[in-house]
Amino acid sequence: MGKQMSRSNYEKLVLELDDLKINKRKEVAERLKVARSYGDLSENAEYDEAKNEQAILEAQIAELQYTVDNAEIIEDSNISVDEIGMGSIIKIKRVGTDKTETFEIVGTNHVDIKNGKISDESPIGKAAMKKKVGDTFVVEAPVGELRFEVIDITK
Repeated sequence: MGKQMSRSNYEKLVLELDDLKINKRKEVAERLKVARSYGDLSENAEYDEAKNEQAILEAQIAELQYTVDNAEIIEDSNISVDEIGMGSIIKIKRVGTDKTETFEIVGTNHVDIKNGKISDESPIGKAAMKKKVGDTFVVEAPVGELRFEVIDITK
């Protein structure tokens, strides 16, 4: 099964992939050409480094290409406000406190903890999936079990 992601996240990945294929490849090829001009390849550190960089870049491209090719796009209209899923913006409250937190559930490529974007594979994200407003769920944490109540689901 492909990775689920929103249309906007999918488009970001496609742009990133194009940039790597077009601009980064050109950059690395240029570096290889320059390094090659330094002569003897057997003891040419610049050449080895550029070759390495090329291998890493190609691996990145292949991985991104795979993600893009197998992405399962969730249109905004398909983001449910009845139960938590990919793309949901959730407001949860730790049971026994008044503290509420708001998170957006995103794919692992788009996690941004500072801005409240957590992965569907994170402890909270995983535990919250398929829950509805009023449901409680438990997250295993180093300090023990944390219980949260779902206050609101939006998109």
